[in-house]
Amino acid sequence: MAQKAIKTSVFTWEGTNRQGAKIKGELSGVSPALVKAQLRKQGVNPQKVRKKSASLFGAGKKIKPMDIALFTRQMATMMKAGVPLLQSFEIIGEGFDNPNMRKLVDDLKQDVAAGNSFASALRKQPKYFDDLYCNLVDSGEQSGSLETLLDRVATYKEKTEALKAKIKKAMNYPIAVVLVAIIVSAILLIKVVPQFQDVFANFGAELPAFTLFVIGISEALQAWWHLVLLAMVGAAYAFKTAHGKSERFRNWFDRLLLKMPIVGDILYKSAVARFARTLATTFAAGVPLVDALDSVAGATGNVVFRNATMKVKSDVSSGMQLNFSMRTTGTFPSMAIQMTAIGEESGSLDEMLAKVATFYEEEVDNMVDGLTALMEPMIMAVLGVLVGGLIIAMYLPIFQLGAVV
Repeated sequence: MAQKAIKTSVFTWEGTNRQGAKIKGELSGVSPALVKAQLRKQGVNPQKVRKKSASLFGAGKKIKPMDIALFTRQMATMMKAGVPLLQSFEIIGEGFDNPNMRKLVDDLKQDVAAGNSFASALRKQPKYFDDLYCNLVDSGEQSGSLETLLDRVATYKEKTEALKAKIKKAMNYPIAVVLVAIIVSAILLIKVVPQFQDVFANFGAELPAFTLFVIGISEALQAWWHLVLLAMVGAAYAFKTAHGKSERFRNWFDRLLLKMPIVGDILYKSAVARFARTLATTFAAGVPLVDALDSVAGATGNVVFRNATMKVKSDVSSGMQLNFSMRTTGTFPSMAIQMTAIGEESGSLDEMLAKVATFYEEEVDNMVDGLTALMEPMIMAVLGVLVGGLIIAMYLPIFQLGAVV
């Protein structure tokens, strides 16, 4: 039975070197006494050794997917350099500023030191490492090519997270336009329009229809603004709850997103890129095609592609070629199907799929940059129309009064 691994902590230290110069740093160890002994071996006279305290703001910092991607890349680099697995955990863990990430790496180190495999240690952290990640690492350990598999997993994580970041960027711009427009319009209607309304009350003349329309909206918003705000918050909460708990609603929303102009095209191409990238990574790792398609289905991020992938899996299981099955779904673009066919014929399916993924990732990148460039003047145009319309509505009576005089 394996003994329980001794837990290490990070200590900050201050001391002097052989020349008497003051130096300081950080070092992992079991206790301050052992850290001091280790420092003396390095020719350092330790004066202060303290356990590093967690940052007030960093203690609750979440572990992001990009943190996992960075961890994977660093592990791949360490393995390629021939650094032992446990020492790699120690070196990488000390490099993270996020204490939660340091704890995660330390937990993995303790599990491996206790006699577990790297893959089994990862499976104890399903929140951060999915089945695809764990299966690829397991395959690398069993085949004796862990450094190669980690490098492929690192590339996969980096590419997929970069793609997700671009999609968020594309989605955030329209949302930002709508929010800014709503906030500016609400401030003008609640705070500015009533000031003009008091002035118009002394005119004694009939106001233009457009001005009366704006004043009506302002009065309704002043009287019911709390209900409007509550309705907006309630709608956002209801959407989040339905999206999280109702698979039927998620499926409907996924299909709706793909039909949206511009954004739908970006999401479609990103799903194709994720399909190709995941299948290329798993197939190159030696995972059988039918088994690989299970991981691919969950990685596409859209129900349309998930259903299409499961149909492809069923067809491939019955002996149909991958490219022909992809064509029958009516979901995948011709370029991806043709490249897959070439890969199957030449025996280089993983390389062709990687090229498909790269192509569509670049397409998404270019489309997001184009959308960003388009949205900047659009924001100004939308705000200009809203603010300008409200100002015109307020000044129309003044212009008419000047014409009469």
